Amino acid sequence: MQLSEENKKEIKFHDELQSKDKARFENRFYKALANMFSDFDSQIEQNCKNKKILDFGCGIGNNLEKVLKYSPKEITAVDISKVSLEKAKRTIGIDKSKNINFVNDNCEKLSFVSGSFEVVYGSGILHHLKYELALKEISRVLTNNGKIIFIEPLGTNPVINFYRRLTPKSRSVDEHPFLETDFLNFEAYFKDVKLKYYGFLTLIFFLFYKDPKNSLIFHFLSNLDQKLFKYKFFQKFAWSVLITGVKN
Repeated sequence: MQLSEENKKEIKFHDELQSKDKARFENRFYKALANMFSDFDSQIEQNCKNKKILDFGCGIGNNLEKVLKYSPKEITAVDISKVSLEKAKRTIGIDKSKNINFVNDNCEKLSFVSGSFEVVYGSGILHHLKYELALKEISRVLTNNGKIIFIEPLGTNPVINFYRRLTPKSRSVDEHPFLETDFLNFEAYFKDVKLKYYGFLTLIFFLFYKDPKNSLIFHFLSNLDQKLFKYKFFQKFAWSVLITGVKN
């Protein structure tokens, strides 16, 4: 596995992070993105049945158990951190992990042959990589008209950026949440690229609901967010984005 200095830093960061059993403080804020995770799951369900799937930067395997329920033909989970992969196996259990091909590899230079997968998905991985290298590799390992499904943080919300500056140890030194211009990289490799934004009002008022799924306040705010995000001005206040597309 070929590694750059940035790759080595990422391995060190994620190995140390996943060696700890303590949950990250910022995890409590993710309920503000419940509608994004629901839409992400829907995309996986709609596109993964009987398909060869790549979990790109699988981390500790948070998505693997859900994907198994959708009857994929084959699942491969790749991550640069061996510690994360071992934790992923424990997360989903020994029996279920037998149905998944775990691979320790560099997502910027994958060892798979071209056209190996029909769907590539990932959650919060691309902003840890060099976009042009990662997207080129994703396109390469996809079959013709293969599908991408990613959720990623944005780097334009001033409140989130302030929090990031206050908590440098919670993130790797080379990570770079998406800016508007970064989405241009997708157009070189994918068509029908769609962006859906999340986490403006639902983040501001996250203290007012415990369980987003059963909260009328959350559903009202998330619906209002989607109306606001139709306007470019409000998109810069979103926390995260769901990205879908098809290989050129």
